[in-house]
Amino acid sequence: MTNRARAANPALPLVGRTRHLEALAGYAEAARAGRPRLVLLDGPAGVGKTALLRAALADDGPFADMTVLHGTCRAVEATTGYSGARALFGRLGLTGRKGRTSALLDGGARRALPALAAGPDDLDDAAGGTFAVLQGLYWLTANLMADGPLVLVLDDAHWCDERSLRWLDFLLRRADGLPLLVVVAHRTEAGHAAPAALADLVAHHLPAPLRLGPLETPEVAELTGLVFPAQRPQPSFVDRLASVTGGNPLEVVRLLRDLRSAGLGPDDAGARQIAKVGGRVVAASVQTVLEHQPAWVREVACTLAVLGDEDSDYLAALAGVSAVHVDEAVEILRQAGLVRAGRRELVHDLVGTAVLGALGTTGVASLRLRAARLLSDIGRSPEEIAAQLLLVPGAQDAWTLPVLRAAAAQAEHRGAPEAAARYLDRVREAEPDDPEVLTRLGRALAESDPERSVGLLREAHAVTTDVRARTSTAVQFALTCLSVQQSPEGTRVLTEALDALDAELGPDPEPADGELRTLAESALLIVGADEKSTLPEVLRRTARLTPPPGDTPAQRQQLAMLSVLSAVGGASAEEVARQARRALRAPGVPLGVWSLLPASLALQVAEENDAADDALETVLRGSRDSAAVWTYVLALSTRALFRLENGAVADSMADAQTSLEILGTERWGDNPVMAHTAYASALVERGEVERAEEALDAIKRPHLDRFVWEYHWYLMARGRVQLARGDVHGALEVFRTCGDSLEEAGITNPVLTPWWLESACLLGGLGRTAEALEVAELGTRRAERWGTRRALGYAALARGGATSGAAAVDPLREAVALLGASPARGHQARATLLLGRALLADGRVREAREHLRESVGLARRCGCVALAREAREALIAAGGRMGEITSSALDMLTGTERTVAGLVAAGGSNREVAESLFVTMRTVELHLTSVYRKLGVARRADLAEALRGGGSPASSRTAGR
Repeated sequence: MTNRARAANPALPLVGRTRHLEALAGYAEAARAGRPRLVLLDGPAGVGKTALLRAALADDGPFADMTVLHGTCRAVEATTGYSGARALFGRLGLTGRKGRTSALLDGGARRALPALAAGPDDLDDAAGGTFAVLQGLYWLTANLMADGPLVLVLDDAHWCDERSLRWLDFLLRRADGLPLLVVVAHRTEAGHAAPAALADLVAHHLPAPLRLGPLETPEVAELTGLVFPAQRPQPSFVDRLASVTGGNPLEVVRLLRDLRSAGLGPDDAGARQIAKVGGRVVAASVQTVLEHQPAWVREVACTLAVLGDEDSDYLAALAGVSAVHVDEAVEILRQAGLVRAGRRELVHDLVGTAVLGALGTTGVASLRLRAARLLSDIGRSPEEIAAQLLLVPGAQDAWTLPVLRAAAAQAEHRGAPEAAARYLDRVREAEPDDPEVLTRLGRALAESDPERSVGLLREAHAVTTDVRARTSTAVQFALTCLSVQQSPEGTRVLTEALDALDAELGPDPEPADGELRTLAESALLIVGADEKSTLPEVLRRTARLTPPPGDTPAQRQQLAMLSVLSAVGGASAEEVARQARRALRAPGVPLGVWSLLPASLALQVAEENDAADDALETVLRGSRDSAAVWTYVLALSTRALFRLENGAVADSMADAQTSLEILGTERWGDNPVMAHTAYASALVERGEVERAEEALDAIKRPHLDRFVWEYHWYLMARGRVQLARGDVHGALEVFRTCGDSLEEAGITNPVLTPWWLESACLLGGLGRTAEALEVAELGTRRAERWGTRRALGYAALARGGATSGAAAVDPLREAVALLGASPARGHQARATLLLGRALLADGRVREAREHLRESVGLARRCGCVALAREAREALIAAGGRMGEITSSALDMLTGTERTVAGLVAAGGSNREVAESLFVTMRTVELHLTSVYRKLGVARRADLAEALRGGGSPASSRTAGR
């Protein structure tokens, strides 16, 4: 399929640009070979960028046999979200009823529709989240490349909106190996509509520069010869023409045409006329054309400058003339070289500026306001109307403000928060203290400018007087505080709002008020549980709360948070699990992330692993469907930590590495912690200590020690890395730091971050038995209160690790039995190793060898390679025999390769796997090729069997005792 944009009779002859065309041909050839490139075509206004692009787009141009999408950005659309993307994809006709059945919208490409829709009627019911729309446009582009190489040509990108430029960045970061060429043309001296986004695009992708400079004197002479083919231009004329125009092709051609119209030629008389014009070539030329035309032609010219290529009836309505006059005026202006051939559009925006310049500031503002009302009357979208209003300073009245609000809603729906913020900022100028406007503006900026978002929401809360509305703004403010690490302030504001709401509602509120109160209470638990400084008060509040029945979304969210906070405080695991299950009991009702994630954590530590996995899978499935990538990564990282504690190292590695690969394609700042922590912990278990340390060193979040969850998981991983490096005292210090921090925060759950277990075993190994037993006793008391087999197994393991010889045998036997009945397979292998050593120290060599050999097998099945090797060494030292611990074929797979292989073996196509993991098909293909090589298979059909068979230890064997 080819969608080539062409324009007959270009306004400017192409002179002096041969080398630029050759350069474009070279980049096109590279794109055909799968070497994508961004080309930045720039130069001053009128230098011939558009003419060069038209030549490139011609049938015999360098883009022949390639699919080409060509769009031009317009000043009037610079504030509209995804206007640049619509300029590129608009000719495909995908938003109409027929277009929506196009194969180009297969798979995730359908998520692009909110960006492409012209008006609210074309939008789906579901709003377009920012990442979802970016993903949709990416897959739409990938679908276009299914039949061959693709060229995207975006002209006048200085008027391009931020969302479209961010999408081009998103696309190019995923373009490795794709047959793609992106050509972006912009004016060097113009003020850009989205300078930061364009600067990021350039900085991140190092585009091939293609700069157009002024024409040399011989090239000016060549242009003169094209306009005056029957006359030989005099050198003095050419020199004067080059001097006055600076070699700018647009100005050269306009002057030459004006001279021809005036009956002058390229001689001394023409040179004298050029001298009179001076440096205002285009403005003077336009003024000369219009001053000799009747008023109705000038009115139509102004209308074209404001509305562009529109239906004659609409242009006539704005100009105040008949449609017949519009058509006649357009033809007159076209003959004068002011309007493009075949379109009702001025040849250049410099011409438009000159046309409107005659009206003055007040006249232009009045014309744009009339244009906005006309667009409203004919049913155009709120964003199209608002684009005109934003060009009129101070346009705020009873009619414009609702339009701007509706435009903001449309922008929010299509996933263009920056555009929504622009519309709302204009509303705010008129209504600075409207809390609804401040709140919406704060929400729109939550992702792109969270600091300003928090400030606006703080302001909205301050000016809100109604107690119920204040509670709602407090919830929004507090949850936004999470993203800017200001949870203490969010907690304070929510607490004050809840106190005021309680005073207003009394002990028996109406159902709607009760739901609002429950929502605010649950938000307070969420925000207050983020940092150590606020967690103790939240835990005290939790202890005073009566768990709700769980009949509404807010109640379920509150139950989920109560369950995890009760777990943090080390209450009964049985009661915690009951609350978490009730939070997830919602037949036919979708559960939010803040219900699912806390409940899954509570169920995990309460040893209800199937229910915890189901909750996480619901989050993963929902975030895949909605392209909520941050939620997906959070859930995947959480599952990686769960799987690690359950002794499924390979699966944990797969989740963690997949999370990191997704994070690697985004720019999330310094916030991600959990994926790095899980990855490092899994690497330690595999004996890859240096890589584990690198993963932890990659964590850059400031003030990490303030946070409840990430900090303590990080410390556990750091301590295990220290220990694996042989730094026992350093590891002990890290684990003690973890314990002290947990005590400070009021976290007493024994299995959430079992620093005490590690400390007891380390102290026992150092011979500091009294200290070791004291720590083990602390953990045992808490484990008995918590009551799960894992907790009791940890306690027995700590007591056994705290001592040595015969005294350690009984608690270690108890640990092996308890952990064997729990999901903690890795710790079972560890307890079995310590039991073997204790039996050996007690002289029971034969029994010791049995346990040591069993520890090797358990550790291998868990993927704990380092522990398996340690157990093997102990077995050999005890006189047993066992071959080297070598990796199976599956062990050679990276975590992401394992994830991809599993999805493909389950029947997923490369496209489906790529969409589900938020990666490109090329990434999937590369991983899959590596999987086939490592597992020794050649077909997808053989992959499932290889995955089943490759996990068994192939090289570990027993050769007697």
